[in-house]
Formats: sequence, structure tokens, C-alpha cells
Amino acid sequence: MTLISLIIALALEQLRPLGNRNRVWLLFADYAHYLKFNLNAGFYRHGVLAWLLAVIPLVLLSLLIYYALYTLSPFFALLWNVLMLYLTMGFRHFSSAFSGVSQALVEGRDVDARMALASWTGLPTAELSTGGMARLAIEQGVIDSYRHVFGTMFWFIVLPGPSGALLYRLCSILQQKWGGAQQDEGLFGRFAAKVLACLDWIPVRLTAISFAVMGDFEDAVYCWRSQAKAWGNYANGILLASAAGAIGVKLGDPQRQDYNIYFRPELGLGDEADSSYLKGAVGLIWRSALLWLAAGLLISIASYMG
Repeated sequence: MTLISLIIALALEQLRPLGNRNRVWLLFADYAHYLKFNLNAGFYRHGVLAWLLAVIPLVLLSLLIYYALYTLSPFFALLWNVLMLYLTMGFRHFSSAFSGVSQALVEGRDVDARMALASWTGLPTAELSTGGMARLAIEQGVIDSYRHVFGTMFWFIVLPGPSGALLYRLCSILQQKWGGAQQDEGLFGRFAAKVLACLDWIPVRLTAISFAVMGDFEDAVYCWRSQAKAWGNYANGILLASAAGAIGVKLGDPQRQDYNIYFRPELGLGDEADSSYLKGAVGLIWRSALLWLAAGLLISIASYMG
């Protein structure tokens, strides 16, 4: 049932993409803001309480509905899994923005590319060169693909029903809303950031291994081992370094943004990024996702035979 749910959800999401800013997640983001506004008194325990109120009831409810539907018919439980995956996982959450930037760069429409990239990443792009925009688009695409595909897929497989996918998606949103900038958020967002870091530990490394297997294995592993720790966020550094090595492109490097130069470590060993490498990044992500589905099929067959 797990593999079938994944395949149907991915196919449905390709046919009718829901998008990242849909009403369901906007409502949850408003709820997260409400909890922060009313419970944040500057103490760590308040962040723990808010996280429990935001996550646990919804995850338990999804699990109760799954088992209730399963008692009626496994087919109804399958439909529930597909619905929850459709809401929590998918390439089209980010691929439309990625495609818009890529197409604009290929056609030489730098202004349109900057506007699309700024809307997608929320970062200033007016001073970025063509190579800088390509680097930033690849970096954002790799991170978003992990958040919306690989991380969600892993926890959906590990935990029963759709609870794992929902848990990971909710934790990602809360970390973004509460724990994305700990200097500003104080103690309130630290628990959300710690939980997401724990949830990311295994799937981040499995995703990096997938990039290595489906790309240049030797360079991907070398970049992971030698460059990832220099990145500010180690988990993101693992993903970006392995992806850069796998497709043979340089990421990172200093960026001029908002009239400042941001010094970032170099990732990768290949050529400077340009529009051609955007397609290579998309291909790597798709091949890695298919590898995960193939692994899931083998696990399902082994479980059935056992």
C-alpha cells in the first residue's frame, strides 16, 4: 500500500499540482503564528508546548482516520494516504518556480529570471550575475526537493499511515516560522529546530547517497566529506555538496546581494553554474526519486515474500 500510495500521489501531483501556497498550509501557518503570538513569553518550554499543540493533535487525528478507514476497507485507507501525500509531498511544490527561472535564463531574459528567483527564494537578486542566479536556483531547488520529496517520502515509509508525511511537513513549516532565525526568535523556536534536525539526520544522508549513486559517485562523496561542514547549515551542506559533486558544478562562492557581499564556501568541483546545469539538477532529482521508488518496491517484494 505504501508504494502504491506514493506512485499515485506523485502522478496526481504532476497532473494537477496543488502548489506550496495552498489554503490548507496557509491555514496552518496562520495557526502557527497564532500560537507564537499567544504563547511566546521568551522561554524554551513555551516553544515546546506550542509545538505539541500544533503537531500532536493533527498527527494523531490523521492516524485515527487511517485506522478507522482501514477497518472499513483497505481501499479507503489507500485513498486517505494518497490525499495526505498529495497535500504534503510533490515536485510541483517548487518545480514551477525552478522552471520559470530556468526558461528565463535560457532565453536571456535576465530581468524576468531575477524577479522569478526573488519571488521563489525571498532573497534580493538585483545584483546577481547570470551564474549567480543559476547557482542560487540550483541550491534552492536541491533544498526544496529534499523538503518536499525525499524527507517527506522517508517518514511516510517509516511511520504508519500518513502520520510520518504529515509530521515531517508540519515540522518543516514550524521550523521555518519559529526556528529559522534563532537570534530573532530567542528560545521559542529552538525546540522546533531541534526536532526537524533529528528528523533530517537519516533522510539527508540517504538523499546524498542517492545523488552520489545517480550522478558522479566519486566527486559527490568527496565533496560531501570535504566541503559540507564548511556550510553554515550542515544538513544543507551535505545535500548541496553531494549534489554539486554529482552533477559536476560549482555552488556556493561569494554572492553580491542587497549591496553587500556574502562570503559562502565553495561547493563542488566542476564548472561554473549556468542555465544548462539547471536541467542537470532536475534530472538528478528525478533519477534519485525513481531510485527511492525502486528501493521501496524491492522492500515491498521482500516483505511480501517473507
